[in-house]
Amino acid sequence: MKRAIVLAAACAFAAAAMAQQYKWVNKNGRVEYGDAPPPGVTATPLRPPPPAQAPAPAPKAADKSAAAKKAPVTPAEKEADFRKRQEEAAKEREKQAQEQQAAADKRENCARAQDNLRTLESGQRVARTDAKGERYFLEDAQIAQETARARQAVQQWCK
Repeated sequence: MKRAIVLAAACAFAAAAMAQQYKWVNKNGRVEYGDAPPPGVTATPLRPPPPAQAPAPAPKAADKSAAAKKAPVTPAEKEADFRKRQEEAAKEREKQAQEQQAAADKRENCARAQDNLRTLESGQRVARTDAKGERYFLEDAQIAQETARARQAVQQWCK
């Protein structure tokens, strides 16, 4: 009910805004404005109402379907078009978020690969833990293999 009253008031104000407006001086010397000047007063028309749009020429047969898709006629079509745009925007935001996450993962993997390579090339003894939880040290051949793998990882992640 409240919406109907607000809608009616909005329509009334819109109709008043569309009317021709005038400016005049009353008998007391004050300037007044309105859409209908009183009789016997010299009124100056203000901004004229916007011109009515001339009907567009009929589109060609090939353009009719494009014109029909461009301008939704019913509120339901407008709503469907709005929802479609909202879904497309949500998909675009999701795609951007995934791209940002992938870039962050790539930076993190690059940093880890570089850190691993620095550790292997430092010349210090490198220890690992086996499946039993026991610590063992890598031999020179194993360090060389690990270093080669670390270099490949750096090339892969740090492009």
